[in-house]
Amino acid sequence: MSNALAIAHITAALKKFLQEKATWSVPGAEVTTLRPQAMTNRAADTATLNLYLYQIVPNVAFRTADLPTRRSDGTVMQRPQSAWDLHYLFSFYGNELDWEDQRLLGSTVNILHAQPFLNRQKIREAITDNGFLATSGLSEQVESIKFSPLLLNLEELSKVWSIFFQTPYALSIAYQASVVLIEAEDTPQPVLPVRTRNIYLVPFRQPLIERLRSQAAEGQPILTDQPILPGYRLILEGQQLRGDDTQVKIGRVEVPLNPNEVSDTRISFVIPPTVRAGVQGLQVVQRIPISEPPRPYRYVESNIVAFVLRPRITGEITPTVGQLTIPVTPAIAPKQRVVLLMNELSGDPSRSDLAAYSFTAPLRTEETSSIPIPITNVRPGWYLVRLQVDGAESLLALDLDPNSSTFNQYNQPTVLIS
Repeated sequence: MSNALAIAHITAALKKFLQEKATWSVPGAEVTTLRPQAMTNRAADTATLNLYLYQIVPNVAFRTADLPTRRSDGTVMQRPQSAWDLHYLFSFYGNELDWEDQRLLGSTVNILHAQPFLNRQKIREAITDNGFLATSGLSEQVESIKFSPLLLNLEELSKVWSIFFQTPYALSIAYQASVVLIEAEDTPQPVLPVRTRNIYLVPFRQPLIERLRSQAAEGQPILTDQPILPGYRLILEGQQLRGDDTQVKIGRVEVPLNPNEVSDTRISFVIPPTVRAGVQGLQVVQRIPISEPPRPYRYVESNIVAFVLRPRITGEITPTVGQLTIPVTPAIAPKQRVVLLMNELSGDPSRSDLAAYSFTAPLRTEETSSIPIPITNVRPGWYLVRLQVDGAESLLALDLDPNSSTFNQYNQPTVLIS
């Protein structure tokens, strides 16, 4: 099949063909492939047929004939192949008193009407004078190269000539060469043949998640808008949630389900510890076994519901010189962005001079459940501490003791900077 050299090969073959077949009407005439601007510098009485490729356009019939070119995993299924039509401008020059330009025009349109194609022999002959075209593969192309005149009216023809700056018009006609198929160099990866084919009938139905609610622990109320923390139970409510093999995915994490907690309208499960803090997408996937031996295959998926999983500071914060080490769950992945937020703690919330700081944790190479964060220029005192992981903030605890001086104010987690 043709490669990227095919376009130049067609031009070279066409030039050689016209030099042999179309110049008999004016002995000594020559065929060139120059820009029309260059022709103004040649002798006006030199009989010349100049062919110039001024445009290529996708071929309508073959532009998508190569699809699909890749499998679902991205590997090459067959070589990508683009299909193009070439638009040439033929311009004619010579002694106008002897009508040389018109004689060349007549012989050119006559031969292209009588032999409107390039056969394999003509294509191979063009390599004689242009050895660099030997590897174009054009002669092996299944589709032959055919020529047909482009029906341009005077206005369209003048637009074509207008792209050649300060070039006087010459007697001309436009032709189309169709079709050149250019194949990419990608090598398809061979796959094993299909051994057996299986058919599995399923009803036309799709699971739909209508509402996501959460429960802090067994016996706690099930709420819609409460912050979601690690270890919470999620309750999905919707329609057609149960299938032969139902699975819930949170991001890339597959959630193990208890069959007793899966029904057509409700699915309940505890958030696995492998789910990362941050914004997460949740989806119900129903699978079917369609291979031999049976292997689960995802055949229908629900809509995606988003929720924010907040990180939780799980223990005492350890201050050292220029650094805080904070225990956190879920574990923080290497690429997650972590920001430490510190607000000075005071029994008087009306104070306006309380300090506030934020520090970004450095990048990590491994997953961690205890993250060290450098701090600088922090005023000594007690501080409320929050962690922000991929935009999801940890929660602060309220003082619920009515006898406390800080009743109904945030009081945990804290750290003393001295």
